[in-house]
Parts: sequence; structure tokens; C-alpha cells
Amino acid sequence: MEYISREVLIEKAGSIYKLCNIAAMRAMELNSGMKKLVDGDPKEKVTTTAIREIASGKVKIKESKEA
Repeated sequence: MEYISREVLIEKAGSIYKLCNIAAMRAMELNSGMKKLVDGDPKEKVTTTAIREIASGKVKIKESKEA
């Protein structure tokens, strides 16, 4: 697996907290059977796949306007 810097991931997510939440939610989706959005090793852990999807820009979080 290639190295993905934390700065790149934070730039994609907006903050380290959002990054953790996005990665956790996507990993749960992958674990429940959703299709991967990036190619990779079938033995790769779901958290690694989630991080790779975020880095490639294929996974984003929808922010509601409600506060």
C-alpha cells in the first residue's frame, strides 16, 4: 500500500475529527458489504480501503445546514 500523508487526508475531510468519522462510517459500510470504490487487494482491511477512498476523493461527507 502506498503512503498517504495525514495532511492530504485532513485537507480532503476538513479536520482530523471529520476524517476519523468519515473513515469509521465508510469502514462500517464496507464491512456490511457495500462495494469498494477503489481497486485494491481483496485481503486489505476495510479501514485501509476507506482511507484510500477518502484520499482519492471518492468519499465525502454531506454536511447539513442545521446547527
